[in-house]
Amino acid sequence: MRSDLVFGALSHVSNRYQLCQLASKATRKLHKPNTRLQDTTNEVLCRFQTANPGTVGPVAAPAAQPVERRRAA
Repeated sequence: MRSDLVFGALSHVSNRYQLCQLASKATRKLHKPNTRLQDTTNEVLCRFQTANPGTVGPVAAPAAQPVERRRAA
């Protein structure tokens, strides 16, 4: 349940307003097309339970994705 995820995330962030701001920013950055936004938000809150969202973690280089080209019919 999402309320359990929120209370777990509050162990690292003491201010609820700050938690909402960090969660919304992280959800926007981690959201993948064709997935539910609710699932992405739950994943972000799960990550906040285990790690402090206020600290800067290692930045992974984005993997190069092949570009789809349109072909004439």
